[in-house]
Amino acid sequence: MEPLAERMRPRTLDDYIGQKHLVGEGAVLRKMLVSGHITSFILWGPPGVGKTTLAQIVANQLQVPFYTLSAVTSGVKDVREVIQRAKSNTFFNASSPILFIDEIHRFSKSQQDSLLGAVEKGIVTLIGATTENPSFEVIRPLLSRCQVYVLKSLGKDDLMELLNRAITKDIVLSKKHITLKETGALLRYSGGDARKLLNILELVVESADADNITITDEMVTSRLQQNPLAYDKDGEMHYDIISAFIKSIRGSDPDAALYWLARMIEGGEDPRFIARRVVISAAEDIGLANPNALLLANAAFDAVDKIGWPEGRIPLAEAVVYLATSPKSNSAYLGIDAALKEVRSSGNEPVPLPIRNAPTTLMAELGYHDGYKYPHDYPGHFTPQQYLPDDIKEKRFWYAQHSPSEEKLYQRMVQYWGERYKED
Repeated sequence: MEPLAERMRPRTLDDYIGQKHLVGEGAVLRKMLVSGHITSFILWGPPGVGKTTLAQIVANQLQVPFYTLSAVTSGVKDVREVIQRAKSNTFFNASSPILFIDEIHRFSKSQQDSLLGAVEKGIVTLIGATTENPSFEVIRPLLSRCQVYVLKSLGKDDLMELLNRAITKDIVLSKKHITLKETGALLRYSGGDARKLLNILELVVESADADNITITDEMVTSRLQQNPLAYDKDGEMHYDIISAFIKSIRGSDPDAALYWLARMIEGGEDPRFIARRVVISAAEDIGLANPNALLLANAAFDAVDKIGWPEGRIPLAEAVVYLATSPKSNSAYLGIDAALKEVRSSGNEPVPLPIRNAPTTLMAELGYHDGYKYPHDYPGHFTPQQYLPDDIKEKRFWYAQHSPSEEKLYQRMVQYWGERYKED
């Protein structure tokens, strides 16, 4: 018999749990389905949140041929064969067949290139699924032809709805008398992953070997300790481990950071996935306190990309120790977020006339560039002038955090701008 997670896979949007921002009333994907026409898109989110299921529902509702490829096992030849079959199944005035590619982030550039023509001509409607940021892994020409929709980990209410539906409607579980006395452990171990939640539930029910079952936190914890791999496909809590890894670097604990790095290596994690997180950590957590950290992290990424495992562990370990032992600052990270918040609240403020570009005579006559002071013409290559829009000209977004390296930058700003940069 099929596993519980497969038996519980929804067939319609009304049975689909979670992702209301995409499939709820009036949401973008539901609107497209109601209209009977969809464009190519990529679903980006963690495992077990319904990416594959959503693609199948779209195909079922539109009643079009549905082809699926796994980036892990398919090559360029497989892509071309599927596209050829899709051509023969395309009918006048009918929606294009859907080509679903799971783990599209694992497709090579040549594999992705082989998709471009078919997507452009409408031979297939591409639906990709990925746990990785598409902007890192999907080639720009293909990404520009697809919308990207972000799926979120399921919340407590969604998971509880799924649990109750499983014990009352599943063909096997509904024949037993299952009571959910405690659900904390079930929800905690699932990590917002519906598939993992159902796998844990099935494991607990099967191990009980009875028709009357009262599920408690202690029971769940006990069963998972006896079967540590049963609820995790790869034997690693992917997102928990990477979270612990990043937090160890941020917390300046090189021993813990190396331990979690080793856990990922032993678990068969993609080295480029780890290297990307190291680069992000260098920019987000070390930042201006030690700008060399980003350079070393990028160098480690390049080295790992070239040599892979097992030698890639060495430059990665070097970067990880360096980042963990470096001084920390997130001032640039906080600064850009503060600036983005301002842009979203104040809208498109006009650029001050002196710092506008004036490539034409008309623009110059309108005052563009008029009054601009060229900093290199002044002592120290600086002279005060207004760079922010009028309505927010006194705003501050960057606040130094006074590590030895960053203190020099801060003192220079105080020297240049005076009161604007002095602490309150």
